Amino acid sequence: MNIISTPTTLQKLQIAGDTTAYEPAGDQPQTELSRKRLLRDLPCVSNVSTPTGPKAIMKTMMTTACERNCHYCPFRAGRGKTQRVTFKPDEMAASFDQLQRAKTVDGIFLSSGIIKGSITTQDKILDTIEIIRHKYQYKGYVHLKIMPGAEYDQLYRAMQLADRVSINLEGPTQDRLTALAPKKDFNGELLQRLAWAHQIRQTGIRASTVTQFVVGAVGDTDVELLSLSERLYHQMGISRAYYSAFNPVIDTPFENLPSTLPVREFRLYQSSFLLRDYGWSVEELPFEQSGNLRLDVDPKRAWAEAHLSHAPIEIMRATREQLMRIPGIGPKAADSILKARRSGHLTDLSHLRALGIRAPEQAAPFILLDGHQPAVQLSLF
Repeated sequence: MNIISTPTTLQKLQIAGDTTAYEPAGDQPQTELSRKRLLRDLPCVSNVSTPTGPKAIMKTMMTTACERNCHYCPFRAGRGKTQRVTFKPDEMAASFDQLQRAKTVDGIFLSSGIIKGSITTQDKILDTIEIIRHKYQYKGYVHLKIMPGAEYDQLYRAMQLADRVSINLEGPTQDRLTALAPKKDFNGELLQRLAWAHQIRQTGIRASTVTQFVVGAVGDTDVELLSLSERLYHQMGISRAYYSAFNPVIDTPFENLPSTLPVREFRLYQSSFLLRDYGWSVEELPFEQSGNLRLDVDPKRAWAEAHLSHAPIEIMRATREQLMRIPGIGPKAADSILKARRSGHLTDLSHLRALGIRAPEQAAPFILLDGHQPAVQLSLF
């Protein structure tokens, strides 16, 4: 085990800041970048998109030690290459206050390894945020990790203190989770907490809930991941699901497994947003026989090629839901089309471009404009 003797707070923040690479916290996980290049001494500072706008946040852990042995995790018990550091609640709170008052950050994402059980660890996270909220009077953005097996009252308090909480399922079933993290209980420790969070929101608590899956390490399929995501969106009111493509970590049981292609993660996000924002059902997604999505084309276009190539949608008569089935047209574009139709005819791709649709050529094979299929200029190259 790699231990630093009497490290400074800054040294500990540098070490704990490595969590940035393993756990997404914002609304654009594929484009959010650590600010390491701008703030070399503060790798715990990350730029993220939050529900209240883009922010630089302190993204760190109460401890990099852990008694759990998750097979993929760089912080797993017994991994000698991990530097183990621990913060006391008042130390972490003071560090955040210093950065916040210096206007280096405006928000915190606080996670932790598990030491002396999930309940003890969750208490330390809560104690830290209590100090930040009450002693330092911080009113801004807080995102908290909920430990597997945390108590109901701890979750309730976390949702009172935070804007967002993470309850990470990691796998889509108990079997998949057991292969990833042998000591975790899918229903008893994790899924039950997501159900509790949904109940707590019914009381007027505003905090949103997110979850995360580790993709591709243990044979999980896209249909498994997205079927559960659909259930979580509709039955438990989560704000989003994160899909983290697996990458092997040296000195873990999975160190020799292949990495998951980033494009698979991207297709999962595209499909997840169709379920969450576009009114799709998982049965409509274009899965292959393997239970996975095509990697060579986005799922909306794959569906359109199968269903709209010979039955294009008339832009002048389509409902909002039909418009959002067309590649290149999202909720905002659909609303713009409906508004424009009230005062005139849309007869050319240039009319769609004028409405803010950036690439109407994507839609052209699948639409009619005033009864006619739009002409598309072919590329010379």
